[in-house]
Amino acid sequence: MSNLETRPAEQVCSAGELREGVELLTPRDVPLGGPRAMSVRRTIPQRARSLVGAWCFSDHYGPDDVSSSAGMQVPPHPHTGLQTVSWLFQGEILHRDSVGSLQTVRPGELNLMTAGRGISHSEESPAQGRPPLLHGVQLWTALPGSALDSDPHFEHHGDLPVATVDGARVEVFMGGLSAGGGELVSPARTYTPLVGAQLDLEPGAEVWLDVDPAFEHALLVDSGDVALEGETVPVAGLGYVSPGRSRLVVRAGASGPVRAVLIGGTPFEEDVIMWWNFMGRTHEEVARARADWMAQVADAGGDATAYTPGAAGRRFGRVEGYPTGPLRAPALPDVRLKPRTRPHP
Repeated sequence: MSNLETRPAEQVCSAGELREGVELLTPRDVPLGGPRAMSVRRTIPQRARSLVGAWCFSDHYGPDDVSSSAGMQVPPHPHTGLQTVSWLFQGEILHRDSVGSLQTVRPGELNLMTAGRGISHSEESPAQGRPPLLHGVQLWTALPGSALDSDPHFEHHGDLPVATVDGARVEVFMGGLSAGGGELVSPARTYTPLVGAQLDLEPGAEVWLDVDPAFEHALLVDSGDVALEGETVPVAGLGYVSPGRSRLVVRAGASGPVRAVLIGGTPFEEDVIMWWNFMGRTHEEVARARADWMAQVADAGGDATAYTPGAAGRRFGRVEGYPTGPLRAPALPDVRLKPRTRPHP
């Protein structure tokens, strides 16, 4: 998914301070506008915390009625230095990218795109036979410096590990997690130690998750009354806990079922700059990525079908089959930001 903000802030992302207890992060509504005409609830990055492990971006959207509209329509756009994780609760999204992928993602399945040095893709609601509601999360992970120049690639995983224990269903889509005495490990490729999982709890259920004490974790609540480590996390909010715990307790209230997404990982040791859809280590890297993309758009005359993979300046490749031209990158901000050193407790 593209960040369709017309004036995206340049974010210097660092791990943040390690704190006692549960830190609550409040989402902000971001109107994405454009042809998709939808808004999202964004919890990271924000000033209080920009990373949870390698997780650097969290948009929570829907349920949106797409039965009488074009639904999600995100034209070809670029990414560098990150992985995009598409995870749905309801609906369908069709993904196209410049490495030749054409893949529909549905609830319980994972679309994972690794940008490496550069990739472009589009996302859309299927034109025919799609479910009436669209509801899910879009997550990004920051790639470590060793993978920034890696080849872009795409993965789809439709058979992910699931366990049911103590009135809770746990499905792991990234990394690994212990639940009910068993280890759940996703087949998806990761570049740093991390975990991503959907938790569905029956009313009143309590699940104990064995976790890596080197990980920090956060729980994004989609629906229901839920407590993380005894602290209530509101719907659309993110509850964060520092490393040091070998077990996490998630409890559902008695009023109804709960659906939430757990993310976590070892604190990311590298500070990164994120602007629009680009991740880099310096302002110059981000500015170069924007210039490369805009040169590609200009050379194609704004026509996505005119891309020539491998030609000069074609860092981001060609997306086949999307009916309109690519997104133009917003103007860079006037200020120059430098990465900060990572805070330590």
